[in-house]
Amino acid sequence: MESPELSFTLAYVVFCLCFVFTPNEFRSAGLTIQNLFSSWLGSEDVGFVQYHVRRTSVTVLVHSALPLGYYMGMCIAAPEKNLGYIYQVSESWIAFLLLSLCLQLASWMLVIYWSRCHWHNHPVSRALQAHVRSPHSSWGSVAANINTEFRRIDKFATGAPGARVIVTDSWVLKVTTYHVYMALQSECHVTVTESRQHQLSPDSASPAQILTLRVDSINPAIRSFDIRLNSTEYAELREKLHAPIRNSANVVIHQTISELFLDTFRAQVELNQPYTLPTRQEIEPCIGCMQIPANTKLVRLCHTEGADNESDCQECFCRPMWCLSCLGRWFASRQDQQRPETWLSSRVPCPTCRAKFCILDVCVVH
Repeated sequence: MESPELSFTLAYVVFCLCFVFTPNEFRSAGLTIQNLFSSWLGSEDVGFVQYHVRRTSVTVLVHSALPLGYYMGMCIAAPEKNLGYIYQVSESWIAFLLLSLCLQLASWMLVIYWSRCHWHNHPVSRALQAHVRSPHSSWGSVAANINTEFRRIDKFATGAPGARVIVTDSWVLKVTTYHVYMALQSECHVTVTESRQHQLSPDSASPAQILTLRVDSINPAIRSFDIRLNSTEYAELREKLHAPIRNSANVVIHQTISELFLDTFRAQVELNQPYTLPTRQEIEPCIGCMQIPANTKLVRLCHTEGADNESDCQECFCRPMWCLSCLGRWFASRQDQQRPETWLSSRVPCPTCRAKFCILDVCVVH
């Protein structure tokens, strides 16, 4: 028969591991450090840097208290050991208790040291201090710049809570349990160092490819760090990342069907007849991404390609409103995902006026 001590030990170890790594079940139940201390941590969206300075400090205190919590739990689960009476316990339990108390005391001293001078000694603050240069006069102004860029909706963010990757207009950030790594895009380069295949489930059509990228900064005070993401997110990262990306030897990045089609879509459109913009007509930003100017126009040209001069395509009278990438993604999203061989020859409605068009009708604006 299993003893109460062994049962509690196993249950407590499982709880500690689950609490530290916070899987989906604990997050959904609200048993996370972020939720338990939300009133003191504040909002990540309002003050990203300040939030994670407090979060990492609380995490150190909570995790260092787990051994002491184990001892206190054993006092209840195994009363026959008399762990509540120090003069009656064995030397091994006394050593464990002293080690737990020292760990808790050391963590409090560390956090108090970090908090001095408005958290000037915290590792996150020290990382910010390494980026202090014109136009930033202090690490606080660097933090304010990161906070502002994090609030923008066009940032790239992915990853689990313990290894989040965030790319803003100027920064590459990696949020871990105890630290926030950061590098300026203008001072770093990224290298794809490894790719691994993971079969997520027997029902998945293809295995997931996890890429490992190393971020190196030319600033000697900034440590290199690794980020990991799914290969399906690589194209989105590459669009947001202005720093150069290099591939190590023998690392092959698998593209999704949609990404492969988008490359083919661009190549075919470049072969089509260009569209000359009328005099005095201005190019507006693409209404899909609002990042680059609209550079495509739908012109019914496919009827000239067929021998019978007939086509199901329709005239589109919309002005240039979409960029080539957004129009290609729209074209791919309207296809039968189970029949990729039909994508190039199919027709889809214009995203604005619903007039049908094919890939031969897409013209690049000159």
